[in-house]
Amino acid sequence: MTRLFAAGLLVLWGCLAAMAQTLPPSDPPQAGISTTSRAPLQQLLQSQSDLITASSRRTIQPAIDEIAQSGLDDVQTLLQLWQGKKLVMRKSDGLFFRGDTRGDSRYELTDLDSGAVIGAVDKADLKPIKPNSGVRALIGTALVRFQLNDPVAAIRRAAVTSIGRDPSATALEPLRASTLSEADDDLRALKQRQERLLTMRFDIDAQARVAAIEDMSGDLGVDVRAALNPLLDTTLQIYPVGAPATGNIAAERRIGQDFTEADAYAVLVAAGFAEAPLQRDDIKSALAAHIVDGRVAGIPLAQLSDASVRRNAYDDLAVAGLVRAGPTEQEMADTVARYRFADTYNEASSAVTDAAESALARSNRKVAFHKAADLALDAISLASIYFLAAIGLAITFGVMGVINMAHGEFIMMGAYTGYVIQLVIPDHTLSILVAIPAAFAVTFGAGIAMERLVIRWLYNRPLETLLATFGISIALQQLAKNIFGTQARPLTAPGWLDGAWTLNDVVSISYIRIAIFVLALGFLALLLFIIRRTRLGLETRAVTQNRSMAASMGINPDRVNMLTFGLGSGIAGIAGVAIGLFAKVTSELGNDYIVQSFMTVVVGGVGSIWGTLAGAVMIGFSQKGIEWLNPSNTLAAQTYMIVLIIIFIQFRPRGIVALRGRAAGD
Repeated sequence: MTRLFAAGLLVLWGCLAAMAQTLPPSDPPQAGISTTSRAPLQQLLQSQSDLITASSRRTIQPAIDEIAQSGLDDVQTLLQLWQGKKLVMRKSDGLFFRGDTRGDSRYELTDLDSGAVIGAVDKADLKPIKPNSGVRALIGTALVRFQLNDPVAAIRRAAVTSIGRDPSATALEPLRASTLSEADDDLRALKQRQERLLTMRFDIDAQARVAAIEDMSGDLGVDVRAALNPLLDTTLQIYPVGAPATGNIAAERRIGQDFTEADAYAVLVAAGFAEAPLQRDDIKSALAAHIVDGRVAGIPLAQLSDASVRRNAYDDLAVAGLVRAGPTEQEMADTVARYRFADTYNEASSAVTDAAESALARSNRKVAFHKAADLALDAISLASIYFLAAIGLAITFGVMGVINMAHGEFIMMGAYTGYVIQLVIPDHTLSILVAIPAAFAVTFGAGIAMERLVIRWLYNRPLETLLATFGISIALQQLAKNIFGTQARPLTAPGWLDGAWTLNDVVSISYIRIAIFVLALGFLALLLFIIRRTRLGLETRAVTQNRSMAASMGINPDRVNMLTFGLGSGIAGIAGVAIGLFAKVTSELGNDYIVQSFMTVVVGGVGSIWGTLAGAVMIGFSQKGIEWLNPSNTLAAQTYMIVLIIIFIQFRPRGIVALRGRAAGD
């Protein structure tokens, strides 16, 4: 029986021992093997504990550098936790943990070295480490060296971009190392470019910097010029006459040529090498402080309104030792003559500054050339807009001799037609494709109606025609206000027209402008085909050259006038759709283009398609050129352009391409 009892106890003891090994402890340990200050990350954090808990941008950099350069495996994770405000310190022992919130009052702690979950702790027992935006930015800079080799390409690209925004010498070596192992060709090229830029500024080897500068010489990138300019920064140095100049001298300043004697003396005063000259306020204050019985130095106050008398009174006080005398003009000139002034490069290596100066000069030359190309693209774009706006007017004016002041309102009608089409068809691409013929149809019909109801009764009466069309333009503007209101209406371009075609950092043009240019070329080809290859074109040319002779040959001038006026109005409507893609669609839209349209027609030659094209090009280039010379005042630029056109007309009154026949005789 005793043996049986003993065996039972032995079995019970074994079961209890097995259960004890499988059950978790009732209370988590406060500090296990990995949660002591002997763990690598914990030891590193403890050494910088004061700086980390203070979390001041002015003092945190040494702690960040010490952690980032420690070489420990989990440094990147630690920095990310710190930056993400997930680092906490336990108040009882000063140890750091990852802290994840659990409710409003508790944190779940995770060991930084082992990754083991320690347990949930009350918020009152912890000190959250919450870096401000400045500290987080510094941590982000330190993280870049790790992110350069991240498996995710987007993170690597973001790291290179971050280096470009905040270049530093510490990023040079990590960037070079990551470039060698970069598998993505585009990213490797981006890293190599950034490495060259950092080498230019921060490499300790002057020859390597010169080589990097020569590699990037002539590059149009803004980042290259931003890297070269600091290398050529100078500081004004002052040397006694006869003393040897030290440092990397950029140029010596000469008195009377590079700056005035007064400026030179002011520099000496600021440097503490000369006594400050007397100022008017100094003299007034000194005189006021020495008034005795209504006099200053024996001079009555009533006489001190004269500047020379005030100076004499001050000199008397100076002789008496009551105020400082101040330097005379001769003394200031003698003081300036005892010193030399030179601009000295902040960069010590003359080889680096010479290379930088040469590279920057080459880049500036290329930038100037490409700016001229960019200006030419802008001028061509503007010319295409003026051509679209004016070609309809050129046709009607040339064939009929009618000055249509309502031409701008046909442009406005085309833009509003596009807006209405987009209300019906939400797809922007399809709506624009529908809006172009719809705008032509609407304005073509409006033009024919206007010609039949008003214009045909006023032929050969130009003044009445001008007044009538001007009244119609006002009526159309008011009608548009009544229908659409006074607020600008959106005419949205398709998504594929967003953005710009960018050749480099200098030359770019929006896709909308390119589309308008293509549209203008298309209409140029279409009009040339109509004028030269169709019966309407043949009759139009005949009526333009000699109306009576065309009528005697069986051509109906009234029908030609009607169709021509409708065609010109329809083209204006299409121009309105194109202009509305980048301009505000309002009832006054046509006012912005009617003057330019008339100038284009007059300069190019009345009734000539090629003349209208030449006039648009001339006005577009002239306006952009004047705006480039005077960019701060576009109104003045337009005024100068009008003056140039008036001068041009004095020498060529029939325009660039003069017509022959009846129109030329008229």
